[in-house]
Amino acid sequence: MSPHTRALWCVGAGLVLAVGAARAVGLPASDSAQLIALSFGIAVGAYGLGVTTIRRRANPIVVALIPTVAVLVGALASARAMFVSSHDLAALLVVTIGAGTAGVLGALALAAELDRSRAAVEAAANRERLVERSRRELVAWVSHDLRTPLAGIRAMVEALDDGVVDDPAEVRTYHGRLVSESERLAHLVDDLFELSRIEANALQLTLELISLGQVVSDAVASATVLAEARGVRVDGLATAPPSNVQASERELSRVVHNLLDNAIRHTPPGGSVLVEVGGDEDHAELSVRDECGGIPEHDLDRVFDLAYRGDPARSPASHAGAGLGLAIARGFVEAHRGAIGVRNEDGGCRFTVRLPRAGVAAE
Repeated sequence: MSPHTRALWCVGAGLVLAVGAARAVGLPASDSAQLIALSFGIAVGAYGLGVTTIRRRANPIVVALIPTVAVLVGALASARAMFVSSHDLAALLVVTIGAGTAGVLGALALAAELDRSRAAVEAAANRERLVERSRRELVAWVSHDLRTPLAGIRAMVEALDDGVVDDPAEVRTYHGRLVSESERLAHLVDDLFELSRIEANALQLTLELISLGQVVSDAVASATVLAEARGVRVDGLATAPPSNVQASERELSRVVHNLLDNAIRHTPPGGSVLVEVGGDEDHAELSVRDECGGIPEHDLDRVFDLAYRGDPARSPASHAGAGLGLAIARGFVEAHRGAIGVRNEDGGCRFTVRLPRAGVAAE
């Protein structure tokens, strides 16, 4: 139904109500006809003027003044037609202005609420666009990351099947590469599975009292092999007494491993990665600082997005992962009602995780 059709229906309903009211109170037919023609003529004129005004300037005060002015003019004209005394006319004018002020205030409140709703809708639309862009990037990156090891595995298997490689040493080399590529695929599939659980809010955490310091110590020990292979040193530092947290050890260990893996991959040979454990009386804190050279300020907010890999100069293909590790880390941390962030510091980046201490309610 068009706006003009709705307006006609409104006028028709108003006419029926007005005629019924006039008959109910026994108003003479001639007076009824005069008052109805006068009031509805003013109403239709105000509607036309209001539509024209709103098209030029959609101001909430203008919207509120349209019915107020229409009622005021209609009441004054009707009062004049009925020869109302000057005293009663002045009283009617004061009451109508007071009611009109209330209408303007209501319109302003409605306009403020509409502005908030519009801002919320726009923010949601922007988030949806960002999520959709991240998903497209994720599909593109994962497709590439799946094709690359699969192509290598296929080529090596064909070489072995065709007898191109028959020297025992070369066969062992091919076997090692096949195992490596298979593990790479398995890690990627595991990441996708974890990410799907996070996106679907299907994480089932088994919380228990664990030592954050012990989790970090185990993660550093297991990351040492990768760090040494890349010529990177990993150091640990405790800035406060050991912290106990209510957490799922599996997911929390995955967070620490992902942060360490990210830091080691982006730190150049000869550099170092510093892992610190600390906090305050309410929160346990873990931070991982690398020497990656820093992240552009405009990219800091995107570091935890799906499939984010950063500047190609900072993340060469040989060092780039699937872009899922930090997104998974954020999902696991938030599932523990904690917070994770990143900032540039001294030629590198510091990733910080804050978790509520055991027995302390999360903020």
